[in-house]
Amino acid sequence: MSRDHDNTQSDSAEKAVYFISTFYKFQKDADPEKTKAYLEELAQKLDVRGLIIIGTEGFNATVCAKTPESMEDYKQGIRDYFKVPDLFFKDSVSDVRPFRRFRVKIRKEIVTLGDTSLVPYDMEGKNHHLSPTEWNQVMKNEDHVIIDTRNWYETKIGTFKGSLNPMTDKFTEFPEYLESKNIPKDKKILIFCTGGIRCEKGILEVQKQGYENVYQLYGGILNYLKEYPNDQFEGECFVFDHRVAVDQELQPSTQYKLCPHCGQPGKTEIDCKRCDTHALICEDCSEIPFKQDTCSKNCAHHYELHPERKAERQELPFESEEW
Repeated sequence: MSRDHDNTQSDSAEKAVYFISTFYKFQKDADPEKTKAYLEELAQKLDVRGLIIIGTEGFNATVCAKTPESMEDYKQGIRDYFKVPDLFFKDSVSDVRPFRRFRVKIRKEIVTLGDTSLVPYDMEGKNHHLSPTEWNQVMKNEDHVIIDTRNWYETKIGTFKGSLNPMTDKFTEFPEYLESKNIPKDKKILIFCTGGIRCEKGILEVQKQGYENVYQLYGGILNYLKEYPNDQFEGECFVFDHRVAVDQELQPSTQYKLCPHCGQPGKTEIDCKRCDTHALICEDCSEIPFKQDTCSKNCAHHYELHPERKAERQELPFESEEW
């Protein structure tokens, strides 16, 4: 094979576009195993990758395809199987491949708050949702408290102006945080998350604690940025796939990569002292000996043992694998 042909293939791969959709629904499912089999069969047929969390309370998904036709066919399969013709899909495109494979996980909760009694079956779509336009109106013109319900590493790279950051490691810590803040019960409270699903349960917890004047952002940050880039949201939005984050235009982040040591978003550039591989690590790991100078857990371990020994430059395994 000629060098020119190799370059053509490489250029083609670099220009590949992936069609992505995020969606969820709270509705009772009597047979998650049957649902899992259907979703896997449909994904294999249409060559769709991604992650879907399912359970007796519904489904929560982000998937991607190589063609818009495959994506539309998969979305139609979702609508038909779950009988939800008006399901809200948050769509975007990317030249970074979000997923290597397709997985369906069955869990007790499709978003884990830790209270299985709080499920918005009948209230979804009605329980104090604000459109991006309505959200802006409140943020700019009304007195309010705004709370970011996401985890600390998500909030670190971007959030709404003036947001309280609970600094939680997981969503199950949100109820305790809210209780500790002692916000006046008559205060207008705004809550938000990435795509909306955490707030569907989060708002029930806020209301359970006695707050009535509470509102959630419909469709989350992803829906907001589609309509109002570079407005009230500052920075980038963390996503749970290989894009790491999306910018104000919903394009894959060019600033952040997943830190090879801890998995959090990082943008601190280093050249590994063991293998000379260029990498991005997070701010926290950049202050830890052996992690601050290495591109992987393996290099950190061996560099600590034998700092004088060198290794071959590493390749990025994700980029070298077949779609």
